Amino acid sequence: MFGPFKKKEPPQEPPKRMPPVPSWRPTIKQPLDEIAERILVYTNQQRDLAIFENGTCVLLPDGLSDIQAEAHAKEVLHKIFHFHPDMNPLAMKDGNVLVRYNHPAVNLVIDRIAVEHRETIDKHHLEALATSEVLMTPLGSNKFDEFGKKALFGRCFMFMDAQALNVVRVVRRDS
Repeated sequence: MFGPFKKKEPPQEPPKRMPPVPSWRPTIKQPLDEIAERILVYTNQQRDLAIFENGTCVLLPDGLSDIQAEAHAKEVLHKIFHFHPDMNPLAMKDGNVLVRYNHPAVNLVIDRIAVEHRETIDKHHLEALATSEVLMTPLGSNKFDEFGKKALFGRCFMFMDAQALNVVRVVRRDS
């Protein structure tokens, strides 16, 4: 039928991405050498690391070759991404924020980088939530203080790395 009797199509929602991911993909780059150095300090130089392109670090078990380390790191990130990316951020004594997950992987937000890009982080932090995600904080649902905004910013890099799985280097604890 035409005119007022024409059947109306229901509005189409955009397709949901599975697993859900944030819409924010920060273009801010953090120095991988500094991230590696800090993570080695935080682990008392007791763990080898695999570092992904955007700075996500997977803490490796002992004795892996570089090829095994890369495969293990990709598997760990795959598990985080496809299970649920619960994060447990930790304020470090040096002012950095270490974002931990339910598997041995972390992201580090270097304080001076976050301070330098505070406006961008403030503007986009809600875009760092995955599709339909609700996080409860002491301030209320999806309300974040500076620490929470930094943690969300750091977690964005895990999502970016989990979608590309590009290990750029393996760092040995004795290096």
